[in-house]
Amino acid sequence: MGSTNIYRVSDRLNAMPRRWRRPLTIVVAAAICLSAAVATAQFGRRGFGGFRARFATATDFDGRFHFCRIVYQSALDGDGGNWNADWPRADINMSVRLSELTKTDVSKDPTGEPNHLLIRFTDPALFDCPFVMATEVGRAVITDQDAKALRLYLDKGGFLWVDDFWGSYAWDHWVAQLRKALPGNEFTIFDLPSDHPLFRTQFEVAQVPQIPNIGFFTQTGGGTSERGSDSATAHARGIADSHGRLMVLMTHNTDLGDSWEREGDSPAYFLAVGPRGYAFGINAILYALTH
Repeated sequence: MGSTNIYRVSDRLNAMPRRWRRPLTIVVAAAICLSAAVATAQFGRRGFGGFRARFATATDFDGRFHFCRIVYQSALDGDGGNWNADWPRADINMSVRLSELTKTDVSKDPTGEPNHLLIRFTDPALFDCPFVMATEVGRAVITDQDAKALRLYLDKGGFLWVDDFWGSYAWDHWVAQLRKALPGNEFTIFDLPSDHPLFRTQFEVAQVPQIPNIGFFTQTGGGTSERGSDSATAHARGIADSHGRLMVLMTHNTDLGDSWEREGDSPAYFLAVGPRGYAFGINAILYALTH
């Protein structure tokens, strides 16, 4: 990993009395509610085609935080969408909120927009991203070259978060791909216990929120399980290294990214899922940057 200042973000958090942390969930809701209208104006004015797809290069990294998103090959027999689910507004909005609600120094362009990056597992610049995210991994393909690069990245201290894949078929597909890099006889998949530090990195998160995409939420009048009984429970599962450091986070049967992407699209959806989605997301990123 490159040397950056973002690893210092936890200094004040670790010194913060625990009794102060729970009220901060209220701060998440209040701060984002105040700026939701601004978010609509800022991000809603530009369609999907108005955002540039920018792959990371070594010259992009300036010692500040970049939201790095994995671009993967898609399987014809997979399940779900593609690597670009929730992109790019989730990446932008989360970067903005991370800069507002924490001390994280987020990289921005001259206009003030966060510098978010796309990256492949085999890109050398991957090692400059201490945190990477992949979505809809029920369709991901990890080639042998990808697996080798991913294993090296994680061994060197990297952190992979996968999100927004639903049901048992998508889970089985993803695990089969992940096992190319992290074999089952070496790395156990486990459910994060309720006392895991990720749930308390900054905000007190009592449980993994089940967040559906905005279309499902609207069409079902607030429903949350996109695959019915096959996705009834949201999970936060992980894989740790030999020292106990969580290096892979898998949020299954939930779509945290949509709660960031759609923060300015629907007040009802935002109020139902936004604060919980941001609280979990900020915790996860801060954990990745400080462990």
